[in-house]
Amino acid sequence: MRGARSSIILLSALLLGIFITFWNIYELSLLQKEHMRFHTDRKESTHNTYPVKANENTVNKPVFWIHGKNLNKGYLSHVIDVLERVGYTRGDGTNHWDVLWSHEYPFTQLKSVIDKLEPHQKINHFPGTGYITNKVYLATSGIKFIPKAFSLPAQKTNFLEEAKQNPEKLWVQKSSSHRGIRVKPVEELDLGKQDTFVQEYIHNPLLIDGRKFDIGVYITLTSVDPLRVYILHDEILIRFCPKDYKPIDFKDVDKYVVGDDYTPTWEMPSLKKYYTEHSMSFKETLNSYLRSQDKDPDFIYRQVYEAIAGLFLNKNKNLMKSLDKMTHKRAYFELMRCDFVLDEDLNVYLMEVNMSPNLSSAHFEGNKHLYEQVIYNSLSVSGIARNVPASLKSRPAYVKDFQVSERDIAVAMEECANEESCDSCTEETCKLCQKCLSADEKEILKDAYMEHLNRRSTRRVYPEPMTQEDAQNYDTGEDASLEANDRLMRAWFRAKCLQDISWCQ
Repeated sequence: MRGARSSIILLSALLLGIFITFWNIYELSLLQKEHMRFHTDRKESTHNTYPVKANENTVNKPVFWIHGKNLNKGYLSHVIDVLERVGYTRGDGTNHWDVLWSHEYPFTQLKSVIDKLEPHQKINHFPGTGYITNKVYLATSGIKFIPKAFSLPAQKTNFLEEAKQNPEKLWVQKSSSHRGIRVKPVEELDLGKQDTFVQEYIHNPLLIDGRKFDIGVYITLTSVDPLRVYILHDEILIRFCPKDYKPIDFKDVDKYVVGDDYTPTWEMPSLKKYYTEHSMSFKETLNSYLRSQDKDPDFIYRQVYEAIAGLFLNKNKNLMKSLDKMTHKRAYFELMRCDFVLDEDLNVYLMEVNMSPNLSSAHFEGNKHLYEQVIYNSLSVSGIARNVPASLKSRPAYVKDFQVSERDIAVAMEECANEESCDSCTEETCKLCQKCLSADEKEILKDAYMEHLNRRSTRRVYPEPMTQEDAQNYDTGEDASLEANDRLMRAWFRAKCLQDISWCQ
């Protein structure tokens, strides 16, 4: 009897355990369903609030395409690498694209593409920059810092008069292709040759280790109306002639003409310790050497800034005239290289401005970092390399709004707060007040604001850098001859400089 009772108790306990187990499984099933329903609802809610969030890193990436001859040779490989590193994907121009990088001047070869340009698209050339980069136009501009030159055969008579009055001067005949350069006596020059010019030769060049050299300064043009130009401030290209300058023999151009097979900085005995042993930049290598010779490198760069600003001011009407033909005025930016030579007194001479300067380190691997920095800084200040890596076309308004708002561009607070004096917006001091600015003028100031934030190692060449004292005491009458947008731009930078010293440079 006792055994039967024990069996019944054991069986009851077993059945109770099975019942409890099934009940727990049922409860867990209900909890799991509730959990899944909660997260499904939350996911749907999130999707509705932030559309295309999951695909932003793939579908919405900005697209660039490259145009040029023989691209398979790799001369634009650094451009491609940098664009990909800052979040772009490469296209072929047949479908959607954001940025076009063309090695050639695109306004004739790609006219059909440019005619259909959309507001968000960017191109790495401005229309009309041939007035700056064409060697004949540049040399015969009569601009300070450019050696005197005469266009042939049109100015043949003027040249002969100059040569007669200054028999000690040396002259070199050049063509637009920059080939066949050689110093010759006046009687040996071909003064009837079309598309050439004769230019005064700088007879007392500064030499380092007995070699003549030039320096390449990289600039980025971000706007023509108003004019804004930036310089790569902390680096330059230095190229030395392959042979010693003295004793001079003008039949041997390797002594005084910098060609493709130039001697690089790291092979110059007096510069090796700075560049190689102490890992200085090209610019600081040159600066350190000059200081060791009791020379002031700042004297050079003050002239460089003045020369570049003067050049673009001189040519800006030509640029604006070319830009007026375009539908979208803010679709362009341009990287150029200005080549200067120095004389023994550190006076600088602007010899040429290169459209699409060499950016390939195939010949000199040591220039790789320089070229990458040139490209990255140019893309950054021009707004191509951005902190928000999405297509320029689909970028919603709030993305730009949180980067720069109307409060960021507000200046002249005290004047604008005086309702009586600025009620009609006719006074010059009121032009920068928010209520007096047009929608287009606000966009101009927002572009300038973003360029300043994104300038990295570039610095403003025009509008010119200044001190706060300069800004405070500036005579606005000096701007009277400028176009309206240029007057506005310069006044705004002066006002920002007075607000914050970082805006003075």
